[in-house]
Amino acid sequence: MSDAAPDPLRTDVPGNFIRSVIDEDLRLGKHAGRRWNGEPGPAPQHRDALPDPAAVRTRFPPEPNGYLHIGHAKSICLNFGLARDYGGRCHLRFDDTNPEKEEQEYVDAIVDAVHWLGFDWKDEVEDNLYYASDYFGHFYRMAEWLIEAGHAYVDSQSAEEIRASRGTLTEAGSDSPFRDRPPAESLRLLGEMREGRHAEGTQVLRAKIDMASPNMNLRDPVLYRIRFAAHHRTGEQWCIYPMYDYAHPLEDALENITHSLCTLEFEDHRPLYDWLLERLAEGGFFDRPLPQQIEFARLNLTYSITSKRKLQELVREGHVDGWDDPRMTTIAGLRRRGYTPEAIRLFCDRIGVAKANSWVEMGALEQALRDDLEGKAPRAVAVLDPLKLVITNWPEGTSEPCEAPAHPQHPELGVRRFPFARELWIERADFAETPPKGFFRLFPGNRVRLRYGYVVQCTGFEKDDDGRVVAVHAEVLKDSKSGTPGSEAYKVKGNLHWVAAEAALDAEVRLYDRLFFQPHPDAGGRDFREALNANSKRVVRVKLEPSLAAAAPEARYQFERHGYFVADRLDSRPGQPVFNLAVSLKDSWGGKSK
Repeated sequence: MSDAAPDPLRTDVPGNFIRSVIDEDLRLGKHAGRRWNGEPGPAPQHRDALPDPAAVRTRFPPEPNGYLHIGHAKSICLNFGLARDYGGRCHLRFDDTNPEKEEQEYVDAIVDAVHWLGFDWKDEVEDNLYYASDYFGHFYRMAEWLIEAGHAYVDSQSAEEIRASRGTLTEAGSDSPFRDRPPAESLRLLGEMREGRHAEGTQVLRAKIDMASPNMNLRDPVLYRIRFAAHHRTGEQWCIYPMYDYAHPLEDALENITHSLCTLEFEDHRPLYDWLLERLAEGGFFDRPLPQQIEFARLNLTYSITSKRKLQELVREGHVDGWDDPRMTTIAGLRRRGYTPEAIRLFCDRIGVAKANSWVEMGALEQALRDDLEGKAPRAVAVLDPLKLVITNWPEGTSEPCEAPAHPQHPELGVRRFPFARELWIERADFAETPPKGFFRLFPGNRVRLRYGYVVQCTGFEKDDDGRVVAVHAEVLKDSKSGTPGSEAYKVKGNLHWVAAEAALDAEVRLYDRLFFQPHPDAGGRDFREALNANSKRVVRVKLEPSLAAAAPEARYQFERHGYFVADRLDSRPGQPVFNLAVSLKDSWGGKSK
């Protein structure tokens, strides 16, 4: 399900190997017999229900232990997009099985991020927002059955002993001395674990599979461990918690998921996923066909990191201003930076879905934003490094209105109006006391056009006691106003942006750059903090055209010549916007280190 309208820049999405699998499943009617009674549960709960109205069911299952990042955006767009395109449903499921790292703050942030990207899990028929913690009772009953059927046992070894007996990639593991523990004894111990009668680390529940398997994940993996930690939803109701590899396939099956899409690091876990579901289907908990796990390449984006643990370190150690710092590639950070949902969805469409990991250039994400904003961001003038320009032959105390299109390709958006007066602000870089070769802007004796205004000729300048230029003098050519008869007769090479001093909005602008100066900040086990870009944030006071005083939070503009900017969604106030640089007009990095 999705609230997102078709993106105007999006062409038909090309097929990929996941779509090929789904197409073949639908052609064969693989899932046509599924039934759905409206909420997750084991097979007996669904057998008397109506046929499942969803042709496919996918899911996005984040753990609420941090904020979502751009890599999650790829998974969100993939899972929700497939459900949308195939007439299915995508579930938002919180995989909250680790109480020591999970918080309600992260749940709220994830909900907000998925909604902001344009997707929903609720319509007039279904509300598919779920929590793994709601299934703790099911998990426990299935664990009891696995013990009774001889597929699991309680192991009383320490974690170190279990680790030592697992073997290596080239050597088989050795059986636990408790592997043949009678099911009745394991059931009793599991009950005591649940009742809190054993200390952490003294007992675990393990699957009984194959200690000689070449796949380490099948060497009697741990299914349950003891944790005396309050859960953000269940409180202290439980003191044993399922491992991810145990909970994940069961969650999918309980929710009638047809295609379980994971990144490639879970490929080696798929045999365990299938083994658990097959055993529990034998026990009557699930009907076939069972959910199918399919792996795809995760998003690796240059000049960024997508490890929640490392992102959390950046926040905790104060290298950034929180999870939503505009330099972070979290979804919250990208939103605050000025990215649009459409730009992120466009980026995800463009990079596609592959079977092999690769790196995507940060420039591709930035270009998606430029392509989205080019056609819809209104234009405005900003002077980021102001230098006073005095029009010496303009009468003091008078002004003349000028105007410019709100958007050059969209006349229906109207015009912006601003005054021309005796004192103006121009960019300091637009004046040179002694111009270098090829400099066509303002210098003594040279003429330039003040965009949307007049042609002026520089007549001099002022310096302070330190030799710094503090004002430039010029004379206006009064028959040269843009758009008036005869103005075309003036042929000048320089065209400068400006703001009248009397009307300029004094504002704060945050000039952001990439957080890291290395394309692969943590490559080869390197400490990613050593690659932090010390110049990734610069705060300046600027002069803006007066219309920007009305900018609403998250309003995006192209500041002519400089780039695309957004009014900060948190710090902007009525009449006092704070702007963040979203992206420059052109890629100034060129894929090289800085």
